[in-house]
Parts: sequence; structure tokens; C-alpha cells
Amino acid sequence: MGMVDLEEKVAHLIRAVEDLSDVVARQATEIAGLERRVRLLMERAAAEEALGGAPPDANVRPPHW
Repeated sequence: MGMVDLEEKVAHLIRAVEDLSDVVARQATEIAGLERRVRLLMERAAAEEALGGAPPDANVRPPHW
């Protein structure tokens, strides 16, 4: 394997690392946004529960039980 072959492989590896870095950065931004949305939903659910709101239908036993 010659020097040119090694340089080509290194160039490809550098490009792959840069591409993966971009993907990770984009995913980190998306995860932060999703965490923010989940936190808001949890706060909203807690506030509704504290106000004595009706429980979600999934938590209500059917009338035949």
C-alpha cells in the first residue's frame, strides 16, 4: 500500500468523521427540543392533576367492572 493509497483512506475517514459529527450535532439539537417538549407536557399534566381534573380515559375503569 503506497503513500497515495494511505492519503486517500485518511481523506475518506476524515470525511466520514465530519459527516458523523454533523449527524450527532443535529441529533443533540433534536433531543434537546424533545426534552423541552416532554418537560412542558409533564408540567401541564401535573398542573391539570393538581387542579383536580378528570383522569385520562385510559385510567378510568369501564362501567362493567
